[in-house]
Amino acid sequence: MAGHSQFKNIMHRKGAQDAKRAKKFAKLAREITVAAKSGLQDPKQNPRLRNAILNARNENMPNDKIKKAILKANSNDASDNYYEIRYEGFGNSGISIIIEALTDNKNRTASEVRSILTKNGGNLGETGSVAFNFKQVGEITYDINIVNKDEVIMFAIENEAIDIIEENSDLRIMSTPNHFGALRNSIEKKFTEPKTSKLVWSAVNFIEINKEEAKKIFYIIDALEENDDIQNIYTNINVSEKTIKELSSD
Repeated sequence: MAGHSQFKNIMHRKGAQDAKRAKKFAKLAREITVAAKSGLQDPKQNPRLRNAILNARNENMPNDKIKKAILKANSNDASDNYYEIRYEGFGNSGISIIIEALTDNKNRTASEVRSILTKNGGNLGETGSVAFNFKQVGEITYDINIVNKDEVIMFAIENEAIDIIEENSDLRIMSTPNHFGALRNSIEKKFTEPKTSKLVWSAVNFIEINKEEAKKIFYIIDALEENDDIQNIYTNINVSEKTIKELSSD
């Protein structure tokens, strides 16, 4: 099993759920605002905004907060102007990390990312230092409990999906970035609105890690996720079922 999202429950810290939810909503709102500024404020005519709203709804973000985030796109406040930055670096054991940020202060965010990595056995790399370990793909997710899985899979294959992964109750359909919008629109028209829709970095060269290495990299991921400017984090870790069980028993 690869990546890190499926192991979040292992490292889950109880308590402060309201604060975590507020932080999550703030990050989703920031993406909505940036998406609204990138084009028209009508999600039907702005694919990025449409995806941002869809992903926010999947996290149960209230509609009033979504609308407020869209309206902020008209703000002249400098604090509502964000730079999109991708950092590349290494965690413990040479693990590759891609970090996507939306920030109003590039120097501050770079300094904070560098500090988190270096304090935990990693380092911030140059652009391109780890990107070769990943490929960017479009990811469209459906809940297999609300669609006919076989029909969605066949339709996706016929419409040039490059990979399809079933994980728990999710069906993740992958496409090339250039075909992402067309595939998403075709599947939605044929079936229903997807659960999530976004561009992600998918690892192609994995590093197998043990229990102690997993603890360290999850600590780094948690620290990065606590940063208000960090939107997405991707790694190339591979964790065996045995290691998962060991982590779960702690």
